[in-house]
Amino acid sequence: MTTDPWGRVDDDGTVYVRTSEGERVVGSWQAGDPEEALAFFTRKYESLLTEVELLEKRLATTDLSAAQAMSSVQKLRSAVTDAQAVGDLESLGRRLDALSERAEHRKAEQKQAQEQARGQARETKERIVAEAERVAEETTHWKTGGERMRQLIEEWKAAPRADRPTEQALWKRMSTARNAFSKRRKAYFAGLDEQREHVRHDKERIVTEAEAIADSTDWGATAGRYRDLMQQWKSTGRADRATEDALWERFKGAQDRFFAARNSVFAERDAELRGNAEVKEKLLEEARQELLPVTDPREARARLRDFQERWEEAGAAPRDTRERLEGAFRKIEEAVRKAEDQEWQRTNPEARARAEATVSQLRGSIEGLEKQLSKAREAGNDRKAREAEESLEARRSWLAEAERALEEMS
Repeated sequence: MTTDPWGRVDDDGTVYVRTSEGERVVGSWQAGDPEEALAFFTRKYESLLTEVELLEKRLATTDLSAAQAMSSVQKLRSAVTDAQAVGDLESLGRRLDALSERAEHRKAEQKQAQEQARGQARETKERIVAEAERVAEETTHWKTGGERMRQLIEEWKAAPRADRPTEQALWKRMSTARNAFSKRRKAYFAGLDEQREHVRHDKERIVTEAEAIADSTDWGATAGRYRDLMQQWKSTGRADRATEDALWERFKGAQDRFFAARNSVFAERDAELRGNAEVKEKLLEEARQELLPVTDPREARARLRDFQERWEEAGAAPRDTRERLEGAFRKIEEAVRKAEDQEWQRTNPEARARAEATVSQLRGSIEGLEKQLSKAREAGNDRKAREAEESLEARRSWLAEAERALEEMS
């Protein structure tokens, strides 16, 4: 009989393995020496040992799932329990027990991680859905809103999955938001189309009138009407781009035709009026030399009337010089009028009487203050003396101004 710490081979070739519960037959060997039998069955044990060690390493160094680890432990446990091998099978069982505990621990960790991941996925998708609902309810920038809604759909697809009920509930909200946005956008553009149709109708009316008056020769009234039509055009709103461009071309064409004809007529008139402008330039120069500065308002007024008559007789000036010439002549008229006003103020009896009364009143006031000052000084009352001096200084200043004004009236 051949023996080993973990097994033996009987004389009849029966092979046993030793366990804490006694020996167990693991096979029979008739092909050779008992030592070879033990070596054969020991190698089978070593093969099991290798599998256990590999599973321990995988569980320690990889992200092997708990379910896969439990399945591998169960298979190895069955293999070890009925193993036809010689070796410390019970130690393999204990190591498998330890692996089973580690697998259970990993199962709990993975479940916790899965719940956490689902919670994060739920938060992510709730954020996505909330923004989609906001876009659906609030956005009026349809292009930007449509792009953002598409981005949110892509973010949804890329986000991790939550639990099935949560996924279904959130997707229902997401789909509802997307449909609501589409309906709002569709309704907006339908209303916009209707509005643009009204604008098109109004602008066609404006263009029709603009074309109807394009050949008018009532230059002032028609130019004013074109200004009114332009204001109406601006306040009407916009049609679709193609219609807007086509109608604007017609409107501008009619307007340009009218103003080109008016400018041509005015240019001819201006050419005829150049001589008038030359006459008025000479009148201006003559009037400046004779009337300015105004020294005798009455004589200046008489001479001005002569210049005014000659100015009217000279006729209208061309448009490009009219405003300048008329403005320059008005300045001369204003200078004469101002000189007349000043002369009237100077010679007005009522004004002179008021000025004389003011001077007399101030002189009397000064005389009284001088007496007060003298009494205060004699009494040694410095405070009253200072007050009297300050009042005297002010009254003397007023008197000097009043006397100058009275002298100018003389």
